[in-house]
Amino acid sequence: MFNIVLYQPEIPPNTGNIIRLCANTGCRLQLVEPLGFDLSNKKLRRAGLDYHEWAEVETHPDLASACSTSGDIYAISTRGTRSYTDACIKAGDTLVFGPETRGLPDSYLDSLDQHRILRIPMLKNSRSLNLSNAVAVVVYEGLRQNNFTDETVKLL
Repeated sequence: MFNIVLYQPEIPPNTGNIIRLCANTGCRLQLVEPLGFDLSNKKLRRAGLDYHEWAEVETHPDLASACSTSGDIYAISTRGTRSYTDACIKAGDTLVFGPETRGLPDSYLDSLDQHRILRIPMLKNSRSLNLSNAVAVVVYEGLRQNNFTDETVKLL
């Protein structure tokens, strides 16, 4: 399905929730070091419950290696001017999210075409959504755009 990249995630329960999301949607999770926690962290394991064994999770030393994919790359940022719903997200695409306290580095965002930087609409003067909520919003929009047709995501 999609590649989810978390750049230097800091809060174990958020990453645990995203592991669970990936296990349930067939997305692959790419974690960019340094991580703000150890992967064996109790809070991470608690949030991910027993889904770790069904999620594909890899760690990478940098964004370039985490984003090496043949699909399109989209960064989700409050700096974006294009709504995430305006992008055509396809299987194999990569969705990049920044750490909870600071977002993606300006240098990375500046290296992308502006139409590749997506924003989740919020009220004026809002800072950001919780990381695991933001990932879920964008992943499910991508699944909706693909009519939930992937083998791993079937409606009952």
